[in-house]
Amino acid sequence: YYDQALVDGRAIPLRVRSMVGIIPLFAVETLDAKLVSSLPLFRDRLRWFEQNRPELARCIAFMHADESEERRLLAVPTRQRLERVLRYVLDEREFLSPFGVRSLSRYHLEHPATLRLGGETLRVGYVPGESDDGTFGGNSNWRGPVWFPLNYLLAEALKRYHHFYGDTLRVECPTGSGRRATLLEVARDLERRLASLFLPGEAGQRPAHGNHARYAKDPHFRDLVLFYEYFHGEDGRGLGASHQTGWTALEANVLERVAAVRAARLRSGARGETF
Repeated sequence: YYDQALVDGRAIPLRVRSMVGIIPLFAVETLDAKLVSSLPLFRDRLRWFEQNRPELARCIAFMHADESEERRLLAVPTRQRLERVLRYVLDEREFLSPFGVRSLSRYHLEHPATLRLGGETLRVGYVPGESDDGTFGGNSNWRGPVWFPLNYLLAEALKRYHHFYGDTLRVECPTGSGRRATLLEVARDLERRLASLFLPGEAGQRPAHGNHARYAKDPHFRDLVLFYEYFHGEDGRGLGASHQTGWTALEANVLERVAAVRAARLRSGARGETF
């Protein structure tokens, strides 16, 4: 999905591969058939939309039912569009980093998006860390870093799609790897990447703390985990405010989920690489 600029009454598509194009995936819910039948006004409006606006109904998945007719999917993308978007989202040359989904595709590192407007050339390039110009005051960057809350919402949305599609929908993860995964497995892989930001490696270093030796070796600091505002799109280093408990504290929930999945695998005796 792309933004468009409205200039002098005309729409100009902005071919920028950014988090803006992923957010429509968040709008998803599955509805039990019994729930729909208990809401006659809502049910009748769905039917009216299907009968009177078929040109719009073809573009979204708001009324698709599963094979058993027990659930209906309420979502913006159709199955085909969901798969197309995920090919970019799960591509490590594009959005997928070792630590989550980037806010701007890495594709724009070598192929910046440009727009000629009012005699000025506007440019959007991939910047994985802090901003490299004074836009928006120079203290915020949505052109590459990993933003925790949106990654969390993406993982939640993927689980909801899986609740509807189940094992019938599998995608490559990462794109080009040849490994097929359900959307639940993709969500868990994304949560694993997010969790790795705060988990110490063999040298005791947490990616979120960068190369600061104090946070790896000093007993007074090594267990002091900071909630950074966002994270470097390549190395996971924490950037911006370091007390962003308003949203990065979601990490606690992610760590709990990742630990539960690992414990379940250990109990089942599963081995080898997993999502």
